Amino acid sequence: MDTDDHAEQGRARVAWIRSRMSLLAAARDELAGTRPFAGHRIGMSLHVEPKTAVLLETLAAGGAEIVGTGNFGSTQNDVVAYLNTLPGVTIHGAREDTAEQHAGNIAKVLDAGPDMILDNGADLAAGLVERGSAHTILGGTEETTSGGDRLRSELAGSIPFPVIVINDSLLKAIGENKHAVGQSAVESFMRITNVMVPGRRFVVFGYGWCGRGVAQYLRALGGKVAVVDTDELKAFEAALDGFRVGTPQDFAAWGDVFITATGRPDVLGYDIVENMHDGAILANIGHFPWEIDVAALRARQTGSTEIVDAVERIDLPNGNHVILIANGRMFNLAGREPKGNSIESMDLGFLLQTFSLERVATQAATLPPGAQPVPDDIDRTIARRMLANLHAAS
Repeated sequence: MDTDDHAEQGRARVAWIRSRMSLLAAARDELAGTRPFAGHRIGMSLHVEPKTAVLLETLAAGGAEIVGTGNFGSTQNDVVAYLNTLPGVTIHGAREDTAEQHAGNIAKVLDAGPDMILDNGADLAAGLVERGSAHTILGGTEETTSGGDRLRSELAGSIPFPVIVINDSLLKAIGENKHAVGQSAVESFMRITNVMVPGRRFVVFGYGWCGRGVAQYLRALGGKVAVVDTDELKAFEAALDGFRVGTPQDFAAWGDVFITATGRPDVLGYDIVENMHDGAILANIGHFPWEIDVAALRARQTGSTEIVDAVERIDLPNGNHVILIANGRMFNLAGREPKGNSIESMDLGFLLQTFSLERVATQAATLPPGAQPVPDDIDRTIARRMLANLHAAS
């Protein structure tokens, strides 16, 4: 398929998604009148799929010039081709990019000299600090918990501009992380593996908002679910919600499927994998491909076979094998036929992005530097709009 065909395919897919994102449609009309992003260049690092395209169309309607790239392993080429037909929008990257090529794409975004950032995993923020050019940025947003954690740990004190962490929003936590990620993870698991959920034993690592959703939706379809979380309060909550709770080793031999949703590196190590039963399935729904220690797994494997796209058999020295989904990347976007979170949930989540970026563009001087939550008035405005949509549809 050539570039023009890719662009037309992307255009058609985006048109369908756009037709279901009424919150962004209303915002697009508002921003076309106020143009708060006029004169601003937004550097973006975000999963590039059709819902993201509707967000970028909305920002462009508000006057923004956009230079961006996707996240490693999840970029959808037809959407990139379509976005690159839009005036003032330049998107780098492809689904096939290696980790090194992805790093080069991040560099291209920073080379373009943005004065605002729309970040995912704090890759742009980290690049700005490394270059010593963080002082050139007015402000920005961060989509994920993983990125918020980086901003508050390794990058703490190094960010002189405000970064609104979208995942700090309770509205997003409930609407997108719990319900949309939960639904998306289970639907994607079923589609990629074609195995049955009812009666199967699942171990969910992490009982944050995403982990809650994954556990809830698996159980709703008849799965037997155990939860691992090192935070005593979250483990307590999971226990009272009716899930089995314990350590990774408690469930290593019990589980059929292991899904990580923590935002933390190496939570599922080889010491756990070697105690799993033959044919256990490993999958990650967190942002970074680091929650499953894939490097340690590959260092010890005696063989591997790609069964179908995003499904790989890895043979172990003890004679067993495990199945690795999407090479440890976020499988609802990096797996086969990626769909990601539901359209309506991303309509809500990307409206949070839009209004938070508008707040930065118009009132950055009133915001403190560094990571911070979505302003309460933005959360409540969007909650009212979402409730109005739900009432209209009922």
